[in-house]
Amino acid sequence: MADTWLVIGLGNPGPRYERTRHNVGQMVVDDLASGRGEAWKQHKAGARVVETWLRPGGPKLVLAKSNGFMNTSGGPASALAKFYSVAPDHVIVVHDELDIPFDALKLKTGGGHGGHNGIRDIAKALDTPDFARVRVGIGRPPGRQDPADWVLGEFSATERKTLPILVSDAAEAVELIVSEGLTAAQQKVHAPR
Repeated sequence: MADTWLVIGLGNPGPRYERTRHNVGQMVVDDLASGRGEAWKQHKAGARVVETWLRPGGPKLVLAKSNGFMNTSGGPASALAKFYSVAPDHVIVVHDELDIPFDALKLKTGGGHGGHNGIRDIAKALDTPDFARVRVGIGRPPGRQDPADWVLGEFSATERKTLPILVSDAAEAVELIVSEGLTAAQQKVHAPR
């Protein structure tokens, strides 16, 4: 189906990780699903999915969260793309980004993985880096804190106050990419607020 989009929210499984910075991608697809009153279902690709629509009549959205860890996101992403016949140019990956300040979003297609193991694994599994990315800024850790500890930590009390708005903005960015294309979405999302 040419008008089907696969939207993958990156994160790690289980309650231990659900509120961490690394799971902000899953928070965004949760927002897209709950906003449509949809519940997650297990899929044989090793992921949970929601099949829904951008708006009544199309385009179709397949929201997905891998059942495995971040660095093994490629297998489920590739299997879902095959199952739903979605080409890489209709795949959107939502993920946390250290190099973007907290509460900011950047959209792009292609490019490197910037050390993000989930993106690296998906690019390898899809055999191309040319898929859309909604990069949700989590900022760099303060002082000498290890970035690995930072991404697996929960958002601070101050961050949690604006996190729902950031998640909602990222969900809206996904919808803009699907409805208007990446360039138009970038112009709206990257414009100064």
